[in-house]
Amino acid sequence: MKIIVGLGNPGKKYQFTRHNIGFAVIEFLRDEYLQAEGFSKWSDNKKFQARISEGNLNGEKIILAKPLTFMNESGTTVQALLNFYKTAPEDLIVIHDEVDLPFGKFKIEANRSSAGHNGIKSIIEKIGSQEFTRVRVGVGKENKQKQGDTARFVLNSFGFLEKFKLKELKNKLVEEIKTLLN
Repeated sequence: MKIIVGLGNPGKKYQFTRHNIGFAVIEFLRDEYLQAEGFSKWSDNKKFQARISEGNLNGEKIILAKPLTFMNESGTTVQALLNFYKTAPEDLIVIHDEVDLPFGKFKIEANRSSAGHNGIKSIIEKIGSQEFTRVRVGVGKENKQKQGDTARFVLNSFGFLEKFKLKELKNKLVEEIKTLLN
């Protein structure tokens, strides 16, 4: 079993912000790839405080989740999912924004510290482990000095040119995540 969590903040106010790239990628993964595999529509689950889609891929159960908590409390959802499904952190994949990577770049890493990301910090604290896979999606500027205040920067929408490149980035990420699942 695998649990894939896309991080973001709930609500229309944050829907198209850099901080919600985790939501955007997991939605794209479900809509463009896993829906054809019979994955369920998104549904709210109060027990997990998340929107959930689930299905099977290659005989393995996969849970997709978008926490309905704010980013800094993402660990609450992840902890509930791991406990309920009796799943080890090693079977967890978390997709999140990474301001230290330029837009369009990404890194897939396992067993890493939070590196200051509050959503990841919350997950590590709640599950007591950093032994999960992180898909770090770059949302930063090439010139970090142009970003200004990090909190304000990640809560802004993507720029005009970035919006055109977003689908290409999501396609690349889906291919990488498919590799992780096979």
